[in-house]
Amino acid sequence: MGQLGWSSLLGHPFAADSILVTQLVSEEPLFDGNTLTFHQLAILISASAGLGAFMLSFFLIYMHAANYTKPAEQRNIIRILMMVPIYAASNFLQLTFYHHSVYYSVISDAYEAFAIAAFFSLMCQYVAPTLHLQKQFFRELSPIKEWVLPINWFKAMCGGQRGPWRTPNSGLTWFNIIWIGVYHYCFIRVIMTVTAVITQHYKKYCESSLSPLFAHVWIMAVECVAVAIAMYCIIQYYVQFKQQLAYHKPFLKVLSIKLVIFLSFWQSVVISVASSWLTIIHSTSKLQYPDISIGIPALLLSVEMFAFAILHIYAFPWAPYRPNAPVVFYPKPYPEAPDTQENVPQPRRTVFMALVDAFNFWDVVKAFGRGMRWLFVGVKHRHEDISYQKNMAMDIDMDGKHDNNSHVSYPSQPRLGRSTDHLPIATQFHKHTIPSPGIWERMRSPTDSFRLWERGAMNLVDRLCTEPICALLLPLPLLLLMPSRPTL
Repeated sequence: MGQLGWSSLLGHPFAADSILVTQLVSEEPLFDGNTLTFHQLAILISASAGLGAFMLSFFLIYMHAANYTKPAEQRNIIRILMMVPIYAASNFLQLTFYHHSVYYSVISDAYEAFAIAAFFSLMCQYVAPTLHLQKQFFRELSPIKEWVLPINWFKAMCGGQRGPWRTPNSGLTWFNIIWIGVYHYCFIRVIMTVTAVITQHYKKYCESSLSPLFAHVWIMAVECVAVAIAMYCIIQYYVQFKQQLAYHKPFLKVLSIKLVIFLSFWQSVVISVASSWLTIIHSTSKLQYPDISIGIPALLLSVEMFAFAILHIYAFPWAPYRPNAPVVFYPKPYPEAPDTQENVPQPRRTVFMALVDAFNFWDVVKAFGRGMRWLFVGVKHRHEDISYQKNMAMDIDMDGKHDNNSHVSYPSQPRLGRSTDHLPIATQFHKHTIPSPGIWERMRSPTDSFRLWERGAMNLVDRLCTEPICALLLPLPLLLLMPSRPTL
């Protein structure tokens, strides 16, 4: 086929599709004296590694289904464990059928989103058994740790605790942000999968090209942003509870999810760059271009899935769910809170009914709907939640900004007024006010006019700290309103 890559495909909008559709591998044997080609060897290795991954994963799934004593937790564990067989099967099919590799790869990528959602749901179940109790737990959560990189940098550059990247002091608001950050990825991933399949059918996808004429680069960009947000929220949740949930081995669980996503994406990117832009890997008579772009990444993932199947045995053990397993306790929302006993194990179900319950994804659909409702409706009324009573005495809301809902009253905790009322200048800059038009006629001297401009500039800068978008409009009013500085 010759040496081909992204650099050559970008120049011709139809070259990539012609390659991907007609990927007929005709290569020479790897060694003299036999007929074994790279493609055949890769299929044998992938089949062997996939078989081992299947056996280990399905054994662990069966043991969880046979000891299905805590359905709320174990349904999520079984969904996570299924990620290894799905990836192993997808990689084997990609190796076997190069010309249909796009369809198999997007199926495994779509399931990745549900595995991330299942992991987050599992971490929430470790905190409290129901959504109602989880909300109550996060209402009392204290202290809330700072955002990890890079949000903490954005916070430092955009107004600190009064800017848009502030750390919520309300645990319930923090929980809702993490919730929507994770569950939105399920919707985005499914939509992008459907888009990829449709565009591939009409020869407009072109996985080997980064040309904006094809859908691949746009789908990849959207998915990168969505998965980055979801994984950031997962890591933030882990940082918050890594000590309280140490009994459940959260680090191994995060590692088993993050490494699969990391390797499945970056291995393909590195190999593509090495074969096209850097020309480190060349296509030869023994190693064709489909072997490089599809075969090597799929082969590596097939072997890695066997390693992840072993890791899952230690990260998601079934022993804690036996009927005679020791009792554990939920974490405490704050250090002084009393311990609460773990939920009582339920009677075991049949293996079939346990699997039916585990693969009923209706709870994911409801979770996404709840997240959307909070994002577009609940966020506007979050100050009405009882968790905002904590700092009501100081008239400071639970997001760290000055309260704009001071009219909301709570009978159980009356308002005591603003905490800055005792200061001499407390009322001078109490509100962001704009002088009425008539005040300009009442100005007696240039000094008063310049002082008024200074006060307006301070208000605009203070507004900039809370809403950085105002930076686009800041220079114009300052220049228009600035009078000549008086000579003293």
